[in-house]
Order: sequence, then structure tokens, then C-alpha cells
Amino acid sequence: MQKLIRPKAIIRQRRRRLIVVTAFILMASVAYFVRWWYLNRDWVTTDDAFITGHLISLKAQTDGTVVEILAENTQHVQAGQVLVKLDGIRAQIELQQAQAELAETLRNFVTLKASIDTLQQRMQARKAELTKVLHDLRRFDLAVREGAVSEQQVQNAQDQVRALEASIAAIKAEKSGVEAQILGQNVAQHPAVEKAKSKLRRAFLAYQRRNVVAPVSGFVAKRKAQIGDLVEAGAQLMIIVPMDDVWVEANFLETKLATIRPGQSAEVRVDAYGNDMLYHGRVVGVSPGTGSSFALLPINNASGNFIHITERVPIRIALDAEELRQNPLQPGLSTLTRVNISETGEPMLNSEVNTAGAAYQTDVFNDELQGVEQMIAKIIAANTVAIK
Repeated sequence: MQKLIRPKAIIRQRRRRLIVVTAFILMASVAYFVRWWYLNRDWVTTDDAFITGHLISLKAQTDGTVVEILAENTQHVQAGQVLVKLDGIRAQIELQQAQAELAETLRNFVTLKASIDTLQQRMQARKAELTKVLHDLRRFDLAVREGAVSEQQVQNAQDQVRALEASIAAIKAEKSGVEAQILGQNVAQHPAVEKAKSKLRRAFLAYQRRNVVAPVSGFVAKRKAQIGDLVEAGAQLMIIVPMDDVWVEANFLETKLATIRPGQSAEVRVDAYGNDMLYHGRVVGVSPGTGSSFALLPINNASGNFIHITERVPIRIALDAEELRQNPLQPGLSTLTRVNISETGEPMLNSEVNTAGAAYQTDVFNDELQGVEQMIAKIIAANTVAIK
């Protein structure tokens, strides 16, 4: 005989099941919330955070035409490696002109020095003429009393004496002027020669810089240089990105700023790797102003249509170097970053940013003037000996 199920019993059974399911969901939600709160109570999180690095712009340091490109986007280059070659014809012409000007200055100086002896000899000749005229004048003075010579001859002799004395004074002044230009200095240390040498060094430096080298090691990006481009000094050719020195710039709301301090640990998840990769970092500095303060057109809050907007403050977070070596990150990647505010940290104005890395200094330009002093010495020797 088939058992009959009453409708009220069915309703009560459904209600019990619904209560059980609802209670389970509520308990699971509470447990999840408690767990979330326990795990995140000591952290502040932002998804307005990005990987940032050094974008070193490689620019032409002299005028010229691009004749060879030795590096392409995505390639790794070493510090000091030649990346772009310019024809350097204009720089070569200026170098040759500077060499000629130095040689001309040296010859002018040696000629000027030799003119002192010439002026001395001219002055001696004028003094000899003056002595002769003075002797004649004394004889004329004795002879005029006896009527042997006329007074006109005496006056002519006196005029000749004054003319010779004036000529001697002029030569002496000219000689003093030449000596003042020389001042007893050696030809190599004369101001005019030093000026010509400095111009030659600048021209030599411009000629050397026709080969554009990488200031640091890194990867090439955003290449703009093209074969045949006529570039001027300061024109951007490409960008070099040192991948071993990147950090996170996390923009936290100003309402969270009071709890963030340099020295606190941080955890970073990069969208490119999802939740599979967790990077560890450390807060190394807090920006001295909000992002809007450094905008191209800062907000004018003194206007009548003011709207309160919660600002964001950039926080710099250094990443673990070993993790970066194993899994490199490119500047611009989006991240989910959180900072452990339970740690005491340091005063907010302290900064732990380290500027001792390769991206902050380079020595590839130290030897650019190598060889110019030998060139100068050769020009000085050739032109001073030739004159003598």
C-alpha cells in the first residue's frame, strides 16, 4: 500500500533544509570574513601600483648624420658599447679648424716675442741717430757764434732731436705693450694659447662623440634613430632600461598614509604572473607631495567649484634583488601591493633609497679626451721650432 505524504510535512521538511543551508552559508561567510579580517587587519592594500625603473635616454652629443645602428629594441647592451655611429664630418672639420687656429696662435705668439728684439734694435738705431744729432748740435752752437753756420741749421738740428726723442719714446711704448702681452710667460701657458687649446679640446671631444655609447648596461627600447637621420646634439636616439634596478611606485589614499612608514615590509603581486608569484619588498620612501601637486596643470582649489577628492601619495617600495634576478619585471606592469602597517618602521621623512647603483653613475665618458694632450704637444713643438 503506497504511503501518503502530506503537504504540511513537505513544507516543514523544505523549511528545515533551507534553514540548514542558510545557516551554513552564514557560518561560512562569517568564517571567511573573520579569516579575511585576521589576515588583512595589519595590511593596507592598493591596486594603483606599478613597476617603475630607470628609463635612460640615449641622446646625440654632437651634430651629424646617422650612418650605422648597432643595437635594436629588446637587445641587451653593455656600458660603453657603441650603439649609434654618426658620420662626424662636421666635427672633423671643426677639429681641423681648431688645430689650425692653435698653430696660428702659436706662430703669432712667437712672432710677437721676436718683435721685441726688432723694436729693441730700432730703438738702439734711433738712439744712435739722436747721439749723432746732439753732437752736431753742440758743434753748431759753437759755430753759430762765429757765423760759420746759420741759425736755421741750428733750429733744424733741434727739431731733429725732438723728433728722434719722440720716435724713441714711441718705440719704447710699443715695446712695453708687446712685453705686457707676453709678461715673460712660456708660449704654452700664454692665455691666447690656452684659449686655443681649450677650443681644440672641445672640437676633439665633439669628434670623439660621433660614436654614441651606452652609459649603462641594460635593454634597448623605443629606438628612434634611423639611417640617414640628420640629428643635432640633444636629439633622442633610443632608451636604455636597466632591468636589474626596478621598484614599485604604489599610490595609496591619503587616508591610509598615516600608518605607512619607511622600513615596513610589503608584498607585491604582479598582474602578469597572477597569484602564482609573490614578490617581497620594503618601503624605502614616501613622496613629499601628492600626485596632483606635480601635475602639469596643478589643481586650483581656491576656485568656487571646489570638489573634495581623496588624493593619493606615491610610496616607493624596493623589491628583493634575488627575486628580481629569477623573475625580471618590466617598468609599467600593474601590481597589487600591500604594506604591513603592524611594523613600527622609521619616521616618515626618512628615506632608504640607495643611489650607489650603476644607474646613478657611469665612467664610460672618463677617457673621451685621451690623446688630445699629445696632439696639443705635437702642434706646439712643430710650430714653435719652425719659427725659431
